[in-house]
Amino acid sequence: MSASLTGKTALVTGGGRGIGKAIAFRLAEAGANVVIASRKMENLEATAKEFASLKGKTMPIVCHVGRKEELEKLVAATESLFGPVDILVNNSATNLGQGPCLDVTDEQLMKTIEINVLSALRLIRLTVPKMMERGGGSVINIASIAGLRPQSGGLVYSFTKAGLIMMTRNWAAEFGAKGVRVNAICPGLIQTDFSEYFWKNPEHVKKLHDTQPIPRVGTPEEIGGMALYLASDESSFVTGQTFVVDGGATAK
Repeated sequence: MSASLTGKTALVTGGGRGIGKAIAFRLAEAGANVVIASRKMENLEATAKEFASLKGKTMPIVCHVGRKEELEKLVAATESLFGPVDILVNNSATNLGQGPCLDVTDEQLMKTIEINVLSALRLIRLTVPKMMERGGGSVINIASIAGLRPQSGGLVYSFTKAGLIMMTRNWAAEFGAKGVRVNAICPGLIQTDFSEYFWKNPEHVKKLHDTQPIPRVGTPEEIGGMALYLASDESSFVTGQTFVVDGGATAK
């Protein structure tokens, strides 16, 4: 893809590893200046060093996305470094309460909402008004196929990802006239540290191989390409959509 993001400012949460890292790579490769944020500076610094030769600059900033004041500082620091955010990627997530539905606690529910949904809402409020003032911008929410169909033992995760998909549609409907596009990506099983509970389980992988049209686990890079498309002008007429990248898992 020949998409150019030269002169654009991107903010990617959970950008130190996995899907967030792959997305940050594609954005910086296309010329965007990218701030990557997560709780662990060691991952962020290693990623920024790895990306040093790319066209766009990559800067690491430590941030706990569940804390409002840290998100405010994150956006302020991003604007100070590179200018107002043009591309927001809400990628940070957690998966608590894995197990029977009746075992889910109030604390697990609230914590998952805080990370998977509320952080996106807060970052939208902090960045989209300036996007609308400038007449354009792209928000990319990383949801999951668990938000499209129940994930076994994953009540809270599925609930929050379904909520993020619906918020994506509402935001797109409201912001579109001001030039801001909002879309979601729903990955299937991708080989990351976050999902190792599933892809390191031989029974789960065998079931995937037996039923998924593309019989393998996906890679973060395969999500990065979709994110680049949604971040760039290549998708200038696309908003409010949910892009499933799952090897065909939900097609059957």
